[in-house]
Amino acid sequence: MERKVALVTGAGRGIGRATALALAEAGCDLAICARTRRDLDEVAAEIRRLGRQALVYSGDMSREEDIRDCVERTVSEFGRLDILVNNAGIGRFHKIIDMTTDDWDRMFGLNVRGLFLMTREALPHLRRSGEAVVVNVASLAGKNTFVGGGGYAATKHAVVAFSRCLMLEERGHGIRVFTICPGSVDTDFFFASEPGEEKRQRSLQPEDVAAGILFMITQPERAMVSEMDIRPSNP
Repeated sequence: MERKVALVTGAGRGIGRATALALAEAGCDLAICARTRRDLDEVAAEIRRLGRQALVYSGDMSREEDIRDCVERTVSEFGRLDILVNNAGIGRFHKIIDMTTDDWDRMFGLNVRGLFLMTREALPHLRRSGEAVVVNVASLAGKNTFVGGGGYAATKHAVVAFSRCLMLEERGHGIRVFTICPGSVDTDFFFASEPGEEKRQRSLQPEDVAAGILFMITQPERAMVSEMDIRPSNP
């Protein structure tokens, strides 16, 4: 992992932040991107305290122009790209009869279209790495349905299917593709309103998911944990 270059989307908070820091601790230099510059600057400062380089990119990971610029700046700054972690995502939870077109489009625009665009732009650089990794952060919602999840679950189903196809297409180019499907994680994303301290304590922590991602990445090059489900032990 020493001096490999990783790009993590949605890196300002939660799973993205924890993953960026775990990769830095393992020896990677980081390009981190999200909407909120202040959050990214705080994460970058922690990465630098670990002795690693950090490139901050504040942009909209559903906009093709921002995505292309982010990848180009990463490669220009570091000269390479070895690891892509597609973590940026949003959720809007309503029964289908109540869901607005805007909420539907925003979820698919970031969770699916943005992930596709980021992956496509990164692939030529990842292929040149010789030993590259793509990690797509999906969700157990991509495999299980629930009331109010018609839009969000559909996007995560799409991420799982996309990842399986990508794995088959790119393994011959030296790229391993991993999908991680977390259950409820103690982040603002999952708990926009206070759920109670006991429930938070039973939930996964962002660092738990980051540890799973690091485990997949650090397997021998001949081994590929293509999908990982991770859920609370006692929900």
